[in-house]
Amino acid sequence: MIRRDHGPNARQFLRRWRRSPSTPPRASLPRLVAAHALARLKVSPSITDGGGRRSVNRELILLGTGTSHGVPIIGCHCPVCLSDDPRNQRTRTGVAVHTPEGTFLIDTPPELRIQLLREKIDVAHAVVYTHSHADHLFGLDDLRLFGYRLNRPIPLFCEELVEQQIRAAYSYAFQAGDAELHHGAVPKLEIRRIGLDPFELLGVTVTPIRLIHGKLPVLGFRLGDVAFCTDVSYLPEESYSRLEGLDVLIIDALRDQPHATHFGIPQALEVIRRVKPRRAYLTHVSHHLDYATTNARLPSGVELAYDGLRVPY
Repeated sequence: MIRRDHGPNARQFLRRWRRSPSTPPRASLPRLVAAHALARLKVSPSITDGGGRRSVNRELILLGTGTSHGVPIIGCHCPVCLSDDPRNQRTRTGVAVHTPEGTFLIDTPPELRIQLLREKIDVAHAVVYTHSHADHLFGLDDLRLFGYRLNRPIPLFCEELVEQQIRAAYSYAFQAGDAELHHGAVPKLEIRRIGLDPFELLGVTVTPIRLIHGKLPVLGFRLGDVAFCTDVSYLPEESYSRLEGLDVLIIDALRDQPHATHFGIPQALEVIRRVKPRRAYLTHVSHHLDYATTNARLPSGVELAYDGLRVPY
């Protein structure tokens, strides 16, 4: 069935498809029509308002806001882990970025499939990586479906060390094609190495920000007037210039106490006071921080992030 919003061009395409003797007998009519309509519109089917309708809102969706264990933690019976407040239920940290030209992800956490289903995101066109720790990488195989649907590799934007670890952890995705069990059995991936230079992705300028995560150099990213800086224990002086004039800063704050590889709330607040964003959200949050009681004591304009939070940029 051709939906009315496909327009006359799609209907003309249907008539040509029916008449064309060269069309393979197994060609999928809905897929051909959709591809033709999307090529004309240059709008991604992944950006929806939940009812399948197109939306071109420029926004970040926080897919997950939890620490590497997630919250609740397996076997823990603390008040936060037993809380009925959905904002205390935190999957591993990741972001979806909606643009007028498509959707890309920042990291691929282990719960990626669940997160995308929850937010009604049908496809991701690319991934940008902060680093390659398991809680930010090990949902990568879920990209397999997107490469199959788009019939092209999914580009992964990452630093050299991250590339090496992706190739090691997902070696089966980079083997010769004859090793594939069947079409779509392994993710189609294309590595695109990045450094600190800004780059364009789906019509958006992405500006990398150098962060230090324990002893590991990692990346944060700025999109417009919003910056996402997770997994950071030290912010180099030269990185502050990339945080000037922010509307929103999303920054790591694991707990109240200091940690070897993450900001605690006091360290995050120091950065916030210096950068002076209009609003700040604390992410990569552990079970030590209850959503309501923590927000009640945070300064004005600062609050804990939660899974599903949407931030325009």
